[in-house]
Amino acid sequence: MKNMPNPTYDIIIVGAGPAGTSAALFAKRNGLKPLLLEKSVFPRDKICGDALSGKSVRLLRELNLLEKTRGLPGAHIKRITFSGPKYQQFDLYLKGDSEGKNDEGFSIRREIFDEMMFRSVQDADIDTLEGFNVKSVNQENGFVTGVTGIQKESNEEFTFSSKILLGADGYNSIVSKELDLYDMDMEHTSVGIRCYYENVKDLTDQIELHYVPELNPGYLWIFPSDGNRANIGVGLSKDDAKQKKINLVNVMEGILSKPPFAERFSEAKPLEKAKGWNLPLGSIHRKNYGNGFMLLGDAAGIIDPFTGEGIGNALVSGKIAAEIAKQALSVDDNSSNILKAYDTRLWKELGSELKVSTKLQNLAKSKFLLNFVIGRASRNQDIREIISGMLSNEIPKEKLNNPFFYLKILFY
Repeated sequence: MKNMPNPTYDIIIVGAGPAGTSAALFAKRNGLKPLLLEKSVFPRDKICGDALSGKSVRLLRELNLLEKTRGLPGAHIKRITFSGPKYQQFDLYLKGDSEGKNDEGFSIRREIFDEMMFRSVQDADIDTLEGFNVKSVNQENGFVTGVTGIQKESNEEFTFSSKILLGADGYNSIVSKELDLYDMDMEHTSVGIRCYYENVKDLTDQIELHYVPELNPGYLWIFPSDGNRANIGVGLSKDDAKQKKINLVNVMEGILSKPPFAERFSEAKPLEKAKGWNLPLGSIHRKNYGNGFMLLGDAAGIIDPFTGEGIGNALVSGKIAAEIAKQALSVDDNSSNILKAYDTRLWKELGSELKVSTKLQNLAKSKFLLNFVIGRASRNQDIREIISGMLSNEIPKEKLNNPFFYLKILFY
């Protein structure tokens, strides 16, 4: 947006990652006038595992962006490989829905994927502003009324107003901080280290999560990417990393230099220095709404505790937030009493899945149980089906809340 013609919008969205761009696109579909603000200028890197799950595929299909996504440089994913501390492993194949859709995934660098989403927002004739650094969230009589920030290119200050503000600005959310909601809970936040490599062997249609002993209860991931590139990283809770005084970069390099990974990385070369970021996990239910605002994606803390996947949940949050914003504006009420529906719907859709992943994350803290379950899954198709159903949210909630269900996994 070269000029600043309109200081007032129905909704303002801070952050143009998957949560923010999906919110903008769904808002336009719902007849709203959104403004999308982004502090960086595209294309820009975003430290991430880069995986797009079946859930992401479903939302991209709804937005008519799936074919565009398929055409991006990246890897086409059909299965997830898990291994435990004893390096036994098994594959889970991505399942489709009742119509046989969403049985695929992708691994696409965020530099590429996020720019595609942002340009799609612009193509939809939605106002956007890159290089805009939000400095403050404005409030009046206990309600959020908009934002003030600096346009980096011109160094000018601008204020934009709206009835509803959507904070989709990541784990270090300025919106969350300004509203005194930011809390880096060490126990429920992981830290990740990512590095792109070239010439990693044996990459096909799989993403890999290896629960190696050096990182217990964390994991190493190996994700194929575009060309001869792979996304390699490790993740561990901040609490564990601090207590065990683990240097994740050193640990990752050590893991890759020893069996069973040494041969696969014998000709591999890093393409960058390893970069780290925080992952607020959905293992707790954080506050995500109030008078005139909602928090989306990583700012809402809805990353999967077991796999670390966050893009699909971010896209879901964008859709729900846009629909709730439409409902609120249709009755001219942007109070927390109305916007609470966002939290209710978000956790109705994601809550049981996040609870299951939290239980699997807790199971991973025990090397014995993790080895036992992965060992059984490597030999037993029924166990693999159960775990697949848990991760894809296909198993009824009442079963997942029954402790005897987990005994069935252990002693099937």
